[in-house]
Amino acid sequence: MMSFSMKRATQIVCIFLFSVSILLCHSSTFAATKSSSQSKKRQRVDETTLAEQVDQLIEAELKKSKIQPVKLANDEDFLRRVTFDLAGRKPTTSEVILFGLDSNPEKRKTIINDLLKSEEYAVNWARYWRDVIYLRATNARSRINQNEFEEWMTTQLSENKSWDQIATDLITATGEVRKNGNTALIFAHQGDPAELAAETSRIFLGIQIQCANCHDHPTDKWKRNSFHELAAFFPRVRVRPVRDAMPRSFEVVSVDQGSQYDRRLQMLEDPSPLFKAFDRNRDGKLTETEVKRSRLARNFEQMLSRGDSNADKALTIKEIKNIALPANTRRATPEYLMPDLKDPTSAGKVVHPVLFVGTKAPQGLKDIERRETLSKFLTSKSNPWFARAIVNRLWAEMLGEGFYMPIDDIGPERSAVHPEVLDALADGFTANGYDLKWLCRTITNTRAYQRGMQKKTEGQIHTPFAAQSPTRLRGDQIFTAITQVFGVDDLQANRGGGDRRYRGNRTARGQFSTLFTFDPSTAQDEITGDVPQALFMMNSSTINNLLGTNRNTKLAQIAKEFPNNKDAIQELYLLTLSREPSKTEMKICQDYIQSTDSRNEALEDLMWSLVNSSEFITKR
Repeated sequence: MMSFSMKRATQIVCIFLFSVSILLCHSSTFAATKSSSQSKKRQRVDETTLAEQVDQLIEAELKKSKIQPVKLANDEDFLRRVTFDLAGRKPTTSEVILFGLDSNPEKRKTIINDLLKSEEYAVNWARYWRDVIYLRATNARSRINQNEFEEWMTTQLSENKSWDQIATDLITATGEVRKNGNTALIFAHQGDPAELAAETSRIFLGIQIQCANCHDHPTDKWKRNSFHELAAFFPRVRVRPVRDAMPRSFEVVSVDQGSQYDRRLQMLEDPSPLFKAFDRNRDGKLTETEVKRSRLARNFEQMLSRGDSNADKALTIKEIKNIALPANTRRATPEYLMPDLKDPTSAGKVVHPVLFVGTKAPQGLKDIERRETLSKFLTSKSNPWFARAIVNRLWAEMLGEGFYMPIDDIGPERSAVHPEVLDALADGFTANGYDLKWLCRTITNTRAYQRGMQKKTEGQIHTPFAAQSPTRLRGDQIFTAITQVFGVDDLQANRGGGDRRYRGNRTARGQFSTLFTFDPSTAQDEITGDVPQALFMMNSSTINNLLGTNRNTKLAQIAKEFPNNKDAIQELYLLTLSREPSKTEMKICQDYIQSTDSRNEALEDLMWSLVNSSEFITKR
């Protein structure tokens, strides 16, 4: 550590002694509970053991390629990285100092466990899943239940609900959207079977099958039937307005009761009962005379016009089966109809639900039964893609790149890097009951996660997992970091002007997230900032007001409490970037302050430049 002023040294000693006293107070409790927890751990896959296995597999492959992995990141970089990843915030100045002073070799494991126990963990990842669902919503009004989803998801994560249970609750949700946060996925896509099939596959299996909606997948083995058999799990779910609700609301409901269209579908699928009842001469044909005064009489002429292929004024069983309903009846029936590409005016043929990995659902199931069956298929331990998808997603979110890229486009036709590592993590995650905290703990305990960044040189070939990849912070995380830096609970919402996307939400956090948020499924090398984001950070009156030293601001406090320029610069770096400045940075900053007439204005410029740096919005 660099030398501190006497005031800073006193603060450090006080914090350190306080932390020691807490550890002593808790030591007896730990000893008492240690024996009882040992038996539970024996029944679980050990995170540390698996993390070591993962590192050995990765490092063995790197050694074969004669690649030397980057050494572990220093304490400051690791602490900032893991705090953003698990808690969605930057570490405080005191946390950085204490972590640096801690000589315990197990301190990294300890901070990981502490962050996973915090409520911030649940809030951070609830916001992540909010973005995964809503940023690809096909229903623009779906944001009305965004807060309900965040609250619901925060509760699930706080209670450490298993990933299969969370997936099941999202797929089988019903009820009013303003009261039931788990309706988010269905509401986001207006209950449309095709959209729900595509998003269910993408989010929970990491497989993009939507290309097979209109044709066989061009690069994967999925056929058009595969897509529509998956969509056939959802035709009986509907999103309907709640009558007289204020504010306006909607509800997710099941439609299982047969209608005139449903009865007509049954007749078209199996017309044999009609022939038993009305084919009086048993010639295998129905004529207008035979069906006269029956329930078919009114529509028989229309049936002839659509199905009489040989113009003999009669219909055979085969001809009736080939009759297509009009396209406008598709959502009027609780059965799923695959569109006929050769005849877009028809409703298409009936398709029964089958998961494209080869599992067929029983016929005759009601809506909830269909969706429950689908969730069982998806989350089954025999389905490898369920565990692989979430392992690949979380690994990529924390390390900057996944085993498959893009993270939501994996599958049997794709090749993973380090496939044996992915399999080991997926198998462990499955054996451990799809425990998300277990997965986060395992990933963050690996050396692969804890490595430093690699300085890129021209012509250098990128090697996955030999070093950490820099990743951009999500909008929510940047917002939280700004409030931490300036010592405020919130930022003032912008009521007018600026980018129209920023004005879309009422709260300051919502407005900021709308402006800065990107789809978490996007590869990091495809994420770039834009002009409105840069203008906000540089010119926002809210931020500029917080930069002043002539008011009761965080910067004014630093300027007053640290009269020594070196100490003030060091404090600003710890506050904004969670690290001390390098010797070069310290000299540049000191020279700049000495070259100006106003120390306070120089400190304002310094803080402004740190907040507007690429490092501030990047996880290093």
